[in-house]
Amino acid sequence: MVTIAQIAEQTGVSVATVSNVMRDRGKVGKETRERILALAKELGYRPNLNARALVQGRAQTIALVASSIANPFYPEFAQAVETAVRKLGYFLIVCNTNDDPEQEKAYLDAVSGSLAHGILVMNADFVQIDALLDMHNRGIPVVLCMWERPQEPPALPCVAVDFYQAGACAAEHLLKLGHKQIGAIVGSLPTGNHIWRYRGFKETLEKAGLQVDEARQVRFGHDSIDAGRNAAHGLLAGNPALTAIFATNDLPAVGVLQAAADLGLQVPYELSVVGVTDIQLAHQMRPALTTVAVPTQEAADMAVAILMEEIQQAQGQPAMRITAAPQLVVRGSTTRARASQ
Repeated sequence: MVTIAQIAEQTGVSVATVSNVMRDRGKVGKETRERILALAKELGYRPNLNARALVQGRAQTIALVASSIANPFYPEFAQAVETAVRKLGYFLIVCNTNDDPEQEKAYLDAVSGSLAHGILVMNADFVQIDALLDMHNRGIPVVLCMWERPQEPPALPCVAVDFYQAGACAAEHLLKLGHKQIGAIVGSLPTGNHIWRYRGFKETLEKAGLQVDEARQVRFGHDSIDAGRNAAHGLLAGNPALTAIFATNDLPAVGVLQAAADLGLQVPYELSVVGVTDIQLAHQMRPALTTVAVPTQEAADMAVAILMEEIQQAQGQPAMRITAAPQLVVRGSTTRARASQ
């Protein structure tokens, strides 16, 4: 393991100077700072945060950077992570970014190497990946959680869930029930992270011989109840023949249930609804929501395990671990298509 003493010896400066550079403290000249950082990167130096915590008397902490705690999935995932890290003697800091890239960057700058021994990042915005990679290359343990594209591993340690399969599973369920007029509500823009769930859904329908007319059958937007309700109103107004709607997450799916109630449609007999994730609200709704459940606790346990390997410097190359496949949970919001009853 490379130490700051070795870096100091090779650069011809004091250990205190190297330490100041690594902690971004003190007055160090630009040329000296750049020379130290370049050598540290070349040698693969990583700060020993556990030792630093002992010296500073600081509690062992893990940071979880989440997109929005207004979305019930993130508190549920945070609870699963807290359970896992507490068993290892760590405390958890939850950083809520409110889907703001600048706020996310501010949190990352604050927690990296000072407030936390390691960082778990949920749904990292695509423009932040380079910043996270730079942090990781500087020796800061970073793990991505709930990566949605296991076919395309990132250059960072991560836990992936096959959300393409989640979309496919929802489509297969509706097809088996005889639905042919099926709408979709995507909880992100076409370039957003929900696109893989939608692709799994769409391509499964196409393999069954059903073409998806995106102009009439699909709405892209935001991952919220209000967005789901508004999108469902638009879909049903433009295409009243729909017998089912798939939503790429449970929150917009709950919005579809609300829209059906607004319009006097009886779920599931006049409209079947399927979501993805299986948040607690899904089984608390009436009718309870049919959804494709993702293994939240397993993903949290995997993410914490990888992060511990990073902290203990036991992991060589960036690791990606894939959770068990998402599983269909059939509840009261789906039944056979009207024409098949």
